[in-house]
Amino acid sequence: MTTMTETSARFREFKMPDVGEGLTEAEILKWFVQPGDTVTDGQVVCEVETAKAAVELPIPFDGVVHELRFPEGTTVDVGQVIIAIDVAPGSGDAPAPAVAAPAQEPVEAPEAEAEPKGRTPVLVGYGVAESSTKRRPRKEAAAAPEAAAVAAAVQAELNGHGAPAPAPAAPAPASAPAGGRPLAKPPVRKLAKDLGIDLATVVPTGKDGIITREDVHAAAAPAAAEAPAAVASPVAPEAPAAAVPAAVSDSARETRIPVKGVRKAIAQAMVGSAFTAPHVTEFVTVDVTRTMKLVAELKEDKDMAGVRVNPLLLIAKALLVAIKRNPEVNAAWDEANQEIVQKHYVNLGIAAATPRGLIVPNIKDAHDKTLPQLAEALGELVTTARDGKTSPAAMAGGTVTITNVGVFGVDTGTPILNPGESAILAVGAIKLQPWVHKGKVKPRQVTTLALSFDHRLVDGELGSKVLADVAAILEQPKRLITWA
Repeated sequence: MTTMTETSARFREFKMPDVGEGLTEAEILKWFVQPGDTVTDGQVVCEVETAKAAVELPIPFDGVVHELRFPEGTTVDVGQVIIAIDVAPGSGDAPAPAVAAPAQEPVEAPEAEAEPKGRTPVLVGYGVAESSTKRRPRKEAAAAPEAAAVAAAVQAELNGHGAPAPAPAAPAPASAPAGGRPLAKPPVRKLAKDLGIDLATVVPTGKDGIITREDVHAAAAPAAAEAPAAVASPVAPEAPAAAVPAAVSDSARETRIPVKGVRKAIAQAMVGSAFTAPHVTEFVTVDVTRTMKLVAELKEDKDMAGVRVNPLLLIAKALLVAIKRNPEVNAAWDEANQEIVQKHYVNLGIAAATPRGLIVPNIKDAHDKTLPQLAEALGELVTTARDGKTSPAAMAGGTVTITNVGVFGVDTGTPILNPGESAILAVGAIKLQPWVHKGKVKPRQVTTLALSFDHRLVDGELGSKVLADVAAILEQPKRLITWA
């Protein structure tokens, strides 16, 4: 099912699809095409980030890009048109292609062009909200030179280059709308909030009394001049740095970073998990010397050629065997029906740190995989996550998770459950330590495991059995065969 509208026999519009399941918005990270570029059916035209992952969007028809409706960095509601395609180029005169001007696309004006109310078809997923999607009118292109001139003047003043031009008479503040709220675009409101500027005190210079970014920067300039060692804000601007002055942070002593996309979803999920599922965490320290020897042997085994063999592989296999011996741990809590849902499959989640935050993709039906298959699946999962290409589907449906804090040199921790899952195993750093082995103190490879579980469906006995089984397998890895 495609997300597009046909404005005429010549032009087609492509809407922001629900790239997850039930998501309502996505941020445009990067455009791969520009007006005038030729595109073909299935070609990726942009990358967007949702609350779950970064996803590339393909266009579902051939043609020439006529218009990009939103600039990079804009958060767009599902169902809004993001690109227009000329599917019959050369058939006649057409309006000049346009690129959405950064930070000038949406304006607070009476909304128009309401699209039909109801569920909009989507390219992927099925979670579009039942609402009316509207598009706001854009500024006239003629206003661009004026805005650029104002931006250049403000930039010169902030940088101290040259003598300032005689200041024109300050325009009188425009009458506020009926609600008393100053007129400004959403990106400008955000900029004012970041700089601590009250929009009610800003003199508007934009058309129809709209406050522009330059107006906000002008209001912030005096405060910035008085602040010691003011620094540029690391927050990504809504417009290219060359077009407008760089935003200045509130203070040189702190930095404010907007929480959105994957990081926002992580925060919300962790808070929800911590305060809905009663967590219990148990710990065990185990001698994994034999497991480390087996890892070294497997690396030389021809049957494992072409796949990555590491301690995490055997830890994952040990957890899968422990779940097989204690299947009740592989469950979920159904709050609506007040039921415990036993899972007869294991989708094994592996926590992965990425530039966009911590994500937990999972290996589907991990319980059915041989050791080489599990190794291959782990390698693909890690590579995809590091490349930022993990799909929402890859993160859905997990049952149990492993988080390897040992890669950071950490001994252990108390992991928080991935929402909807029953247990999570934290693996600490494997270190050479003195250990009593066969009645003598010897240097051995030792690690600490921590298992957190939902005490509503996993009691202390069951949780202890699972953790003890994992530890026993890692101490004597031959149990991978005898217990499997």
